[in-house]
Amino acid sequence: MMSGICTGVHCQRSPSRTADHQSRYSVYAPRRPSVPYTVIHPQNSRSGSPKENPRTITAEVFTPQGCTGRGCHGSPSTTNNDTKECKGIGCKLPARMRQDPKQHSCVGDACIRGSDVERSRLSFVHMQDRAEQVLGEFPELGTRGGPSTGIQLTCDIKPGTNEVQSEDALVLHLHLAKDQDKLVAQLQGQQAEVKQIQSTLREQQSALLAHQREILDQQRIMFEKMEEVKTQYSFLLDSVKQLSVQGPQGVTESHLHGLQSQVRSYSQEAFTMHKMNMDASVTDADRPLLGCGSCRADEYCDFSADRPRCEKCTVCPPGFFLVAQCSIHADRICQDRDECLEMTNICKERNQCLNTPGGFRCSGVSEREAAAGMCGHSYFYNSEMEECQACTECDAQPMTSPCLATSDAVCANPSESRLSVSWSGNVDLAKGSEFPDKQLHIRGNSDGSLLSSTDGCIVLHQHGLVWVDHNLALRHGCRSFVQACLRLNASEGEGRDLSGMRLEQREGKSIQSASVSGAAAVEPGHVLYLSLKSAANQCSQDNEDVHLQSSLIAPFSLLWLSHDTGAVAMTAQAVASAHYHTNYRPAFRTSSISDPYMVGLTHDNRAVRFRESGTVKFVLQQALYSMGQACISEGFYLLAYVNHNGSSAELTRTFKPGVHYRDTSISLSAATTVDSGDMLTFEILAPAQCNVRYFGDDSGISMLSLVWIPSAMSSALSASVSRKSLPSGAVRNKALFFHQTTPAVPQVALAGTKDHRDFIFREAGTASVALDLRLIHSCSLIKLTLLQQSGSQGVQPAPVAQQISGHMPEGSVWASVGLRGSFQVRNGTVIFATVDCVRGRINQIAHDAGSSISILWTAA
Repeated sequence: MMSGICTGVHCQRSPSRTADHQSRYSVYAPRRPSVPYTVIHPQNSRSGSPKENPRTITAEVFTPQGCTGRGCHGSPSTTNNDTKECKGIGCKLPARMRQDPKQHSCVGDACIRGSDVERSRLSFVHMQDRAEQVLGEFPELGTRGGPSTGIQLTCDIKPGTNEVQSEDALVLHLHLAKDQDKLVAQLQGQQAEVKQIQSTLREQQSALLAHQREILDQQRIMFEKMEEVKTQYSFLLDSVKQLSVQGPQGVTESHLHGLQSQVRSYSQEAFTMHKMNMDASVTDADRPLLGCGSCRADEYCDFSADRPRCEKCTVCPPGFFLVAQCSIHADRICQDRDECLEMTNICKERNQCLNTPGGFRCSGVSEREAAAGMCGHSYFYNSEMEECQACTECDAQPMTSPCLATSDAVCANPSESRLSVSWSGNVDLAKGSEFPDKQLHIRGNSDGSLLSSTDGCIVLHQHGLVWVDHNLALRHGCRSFVQACLRLNASEGEGRDLSGMRLEQREGKSIQSASVSGAAAVEPGHVLYLSLKSAANQCSQDNEDVHLQSSLIAPFSLLWLSHDTGAVAMTAQAVASAHYHTNYRPAFRTSSISDPYMVGLTHDNRAVRFRESGTVKFVLQQALYSMGQACISEGFYLLAYVNHNGSSAELTRTFKPGVHYRDTSISLSAATTVDSGDMLTFEILAPAQCNVRYFGDDSGISMLSLVWIPSAMSSALSASVSRKSLPSGAVRNKALFFHQTTPAVPQVALAGTKDHRDFIFREAGTASVALDLRLIHSCSLIKLTLLQQSGSQGVQPAPVAQQISGHMPEGSVWASVGLRGSFQVRNGTVIFATVDCVRGRINQIAHDAGSSISILWTAA
């Protein structure tokens, strides 16, 4: 079948068609897309036979309307597509694709008739069919092996079913374009995430590089040690070769094989010494690189646990030498010393030497020979292991027993050699805990020999007695009250409350201050922790109702006393009152006591009697409920008396602003010297028009705690605020002056003969201080700070304890603020107290009652 040639102005030859392609298809395209198209079937090859692969598709070509002659592909005489006289290729099309039956005559330039030569000059226009558009955007679907012009499509369509729906191809193209845009957007988002991960990896790689540099330095040191061992091995090998055989041949060869294996172990250890530490230091890319913060000089940051933490550096045991020092990222590395290599003829000529960890063994040595000193200097004979072991080095610790021929040296335990130790830390709200029992998190550097701070708690490692102080400042919006508690848990899980203080509800959520103190005898494994409690449904489950002031300096402090001091600890629970009272003398019931002979309650349970002279440190915390406006305006006083030889004298007192239809607590802590037979009693004074109910239960809200220490190991001093140089007005960090009220003691004294601000310690030890202040002010914040200054000239004083309080309670005439703390002192250490008023004035500080300081000193 020969295709016709379109002639006239409606047809244009495509410049991209080749002669070979024109022989296959004669494709005509109209200038206007509105002109109808005709489907042209593929032609046979020039040889007249079909192509080897007959699977082709058809293409729509333009057929000019009314075109006649050889240049037209359809029969112009066809007037109706439905008539039986329809002829030509157009009749094979469906009815929807057939030509318009209207005829138009081809006149003038519209039609061109001529020979094949004229036909070769015609311009073929490349058909922009919708199917060809799709194929143009996907080059991989083009013609195979043929020219690039024309439409030659290869597919799996069999002859006779070669109709292609051009509309479906266009829809497929649109879907592909939309999916491609979505894919590009997803790839761009993933590229941004990859860049962020790469940035995190670069930061972690820098930290790992620093760690690797440190490991390389340690490996270099290990290689140096290994070279020394190789040199010693070569020297020993040469010596063995020169000596005559003095024993069995197999013994000598086995010893040499053992030396060779040691050298190989050195090489392997040099390459694998820090493999586990490096792996443990790698963190995930999506997690921040955590650190330990600040570790002490004898600690390193351990990354092997879930969270990095400071750990004590390993101490090389006896018989080991140091390979690498402890650093901030790696523990100390120790290597066993080979005495058989280093010390010649150590086992004499007839005995074989075998190296053991920390020592060596000589074959055939009797205990009598070992007792004669055969092990040599700095070694002793261990009869249980039947070998010589290196003696323990006590370094700076005192030695209770020296190293002998058959026994090791005995060093005093660091904690056992000390009579008293102090420790301090910070306190904040623990995340995740909720009311009614919200835990407080205690943070501080661990003291491996005494205690450790683990999971917000204090774990004790030594037997002894402890005195604990916690300065608390917070504001809350809970109904009724919030109770601050101190609890001691035993290792078996049983525990008891040592003390508790209730902070009442106030208008405006002003900052309130309180000090929680307690004493107890402890054993290794006992745990101390702090918490905040409230009545059911009185506080919200989140932290919105409670705001803890975490800026306090050393809010938690602990004084540990060794049993060698002869100290005694006692706790007694106050008995609840059955009626409302004004003045009240509490009665007690003993909860715990370490030595009932030295300290105990009197027959009426209202006083504590002491059997021998000494120094006593005590605290009484009493919970109460009051009604009456006079309670607010006048407040309460808690007094302590010492009864000596039948006469009672006031020792000290503290003040607490009252409340109306509220729960609160009042607390008093002090230290004093007592003689044999002296008694300690207490009394609470309330206004006449104030009705007070006093509580007592096993939750620690009303508890008496005390520690009695023999006079040879302790002393106490008390002083009241001096009426001279009292700060007033706009006070900013003004020092308080004191007047000593107790007899002088040699360990601590008030500087000068008259009123002074400084207390000077004349002997090293541990100090425990309680300071109370009663005042009238309009300050937004009152800061009470205790500072310590060493005897060296030019050294700035450093704060050791601090307390913060807010506005005065509405309706109260007087307010109070106090602090407590324990710390180490040396000969020449000076302490003094300052008061700071923020945004307001201090109008008056009481000097007659309610403002005093008490100091306990114990030997170190």
